[in-house]
Amino acid sequence: MIGTKSHTLCYTYGADAPPTYQILIGRTLMNPIAEARTALMLLTRLPVPGTAVFAADLPARAMAWYPVVGVLVGALAGAGFALMRLIGAPPLPSALVALAIGVLATGGLHEDGLTDTADGFGGGRDTAHKLAIMHDSRIGSYGAMALILTLGLRASCLAALDAPLLGLMALIAAGAWSRAVLPALILLLPSARVSGVGASQGRPTRGRVCAGLVLGVAVAGALAGAVPVAVATVAVLAFAWLAQRQIGGYTGDVLGAAQQVAEVTMLFVMVVLR
Repeated sequence: MIGTKSHTLCYTYGADAPPTYQILIGRTLMNPIAEARTALMLLTRLPVPGTAVFAADLPARAMAWYPVVGVLVGALAGAGFALMRLIGAPPLPSALVALAIGVLATGGLHEDGLTDTADGFGGGRDTAHKLAIMHDSRIGSYGAMALILTLGLRASCLAALDAPLLGLMALIAAGAWSRAVLPALILLLPSARVSGVGASQGRPTRGRVCAGLVLGVAVAGALAGAVPVAVATVAVLAFAWLAQRQIGGYTGDVLGAAQQVAEVTMLFVMVVLR
């Protein structure tokens, strides 16, 4: 789970599972469809058919599919933007509708991580205090300001892109790359907590991380170009450095905030280059 404490999934492992579920773990879950379903369940609130039973390493293996989830979320939000523009709605209201669709699809997962991270980094005295603030579900002044600024930037950038097809392509590209980088951060940084939502997902292999990055850069590069992808990558690496200095690594909230950093950066650069 990336970015919030309110999204919960039930895990059933190995011998603790009923016999039928053990068969599912052994035969059904060790395949790409199960990995893609798991990625969708972890990153969105969209309905996923089937029984939510997991092998212990399935969340980590599912990380290669994060950019695919980003494509889906971006396509839904982008379709909303395009439809609103095609029926004559002004750019800014159309952009707000697109953001609302994205938030509904994810349950505000990454936005929640952003607010908690901003509150912790901005208001904590030391590492322990920062982590304690981030664990608190209440939104403070730093989190509120971060949320308002990022929503405003995303909406204004999308409105500036204006054209229905351009907005659709931008949201798909930003959705794919902003989620493709998350497994890389998990591999790059230590976990700031021994337990917690972020640590519970496990660490992906380098192969899984590379697969997600290749897929993400293929989609984002084709739709947005190399420059927005490159600048967003630099922004995420800078944010990873900040997280290392602030709390010694990553948490689920940090990953949610990183997604927001990447998405905002990509949309902003696409507007500048337009």
